[in-house]
Amino acid sequence: MKSITSVLVPIHPEGYRFIAIFAVLTLLLFLVASWLGWIGVILTLWCTYFFRDPARTTPQRDGLIISPADGVVNMITTAPLPPELGGTDDMRTRVSIFMNVFNCHVNRMPVAGTVKKSLYRTGQFLSADLDKASEANERHTMRIETADGSDLVVVQIAGLVARRIVNYTNEGDQFAAGDRFGLIRFGSRLDVYLPAGIKPLVAVGQTAIAGETVLADMDAEGDYGESLTH
Repeated sequence: MKSITSVLVPIHPEGYRFIAIFAVLTLLLFLVASWLGWIGVILTLWCTYFFRDPARTTPQRDGLIISPADGVVNMITTAPLPPELGGTDDMRTRVSIFMNVFNCHVNRMPVAGTVKKSLYRTGQFLSADLDKASEANERHTMRIETADGSDLVVVQIAGLVARRIVNYTNEGDQFAAGDRFGLIRFGSRLDVYLPAGIKPLVAVGQTAIAGETVLADMDAEGDYGESLTH
């Protein structure tokens, strides 16, 4: 029963028209050949699964930075903030989460805070698991400020297959941790630039769950909390 309910979850509204398109094409394929129609059924079921929007239980303690995406942590590195934020001298720890075509692609806020910047930038569609995708690919960048003045940056990055970034945020909007803020269609990546001095609590290769997995703790003692004293 648990495995069934894990699949039968609400569908994100962005998916309705794609599911309808897949369903119509499936009917047309059945008119051509039965075996083609059954391939269409499988693809329609996959499309429905892709746009699932399951409920998540988000840790609400102040200071926690929660994963904004489902996927695998494929890179942790030190990198400058995206140039559209007005400069590249601000070096941060960047946690990259790669989403394949079977991951849930609904994106969620990593912290409670206010969106200070929300910027879309056109670009290429390189494979999202490449390091240079952070600079070259189409993306949507958000700078989020928490109540205590800490800030972090979240970047939605289109990938080789993904051709549409959906982002519902505007500058000045306030969100709670775990709130939905957008999605990327058909494979992509999210970069999280942690506040200065904060170290991640995840490792490369680890699976992250949007709205649930803790990426970092700004209130941790020792090195993890050094930035809070500045």
